[in-house]
Amino acid sequence: MSRKISFRGILPPGEQDRIKLSTLNGKTGYKITDFKIISSVVGTTTTESLGKIYNSDQTGNISTTVDFSEGDLLAVNFTGMGATSATENSNIVIFDNKKFNQDIFVYIVDTKGETDPVNYYIELEAMPLTDIETTMLTLQSIRTITE
Repeated sequence: MSRKISFRGILPPGEQDRIKLSTLNGKTGYKITDFKIISSVVGTTTTESLGKIYNSDQTGNISTTVDFSEGDLLAVNFTGMGATSATENSNIVIFDNKKFNQDIFVYIVDTKGETDPVNYYIELEAMPLTDIETTMLTLQSIRTITE
């Protein structure tokens, strides 16, 4: 039986948060079902925020480019908001066929160079894993880290 769990936080542009999901036995799997971002100063500045979720640490690799061929990329959200209104345009891409059982990493950058913090909300579907799935996902995670 699966269940929903959520995480929320706020990040200055260019910084990363680690969402701790790993367990001792690794028998809980996760899929991203929702990923939203919104500036902390709605309607006061023009923002173009890019949020990304990875299943590996992105320290030193934080960028404003999007490349769907990255094997460890789990989700992307690009949200633009004008200074004169709270109307936002958002593009969210979630690779929902990707299951994981290790920690994930979220970061947000502003493509216009703004420095205001950005809020994020991540919703995950948690599900039990078989022994074979646990082994496969753990090995995939190790392979991704070593690449």
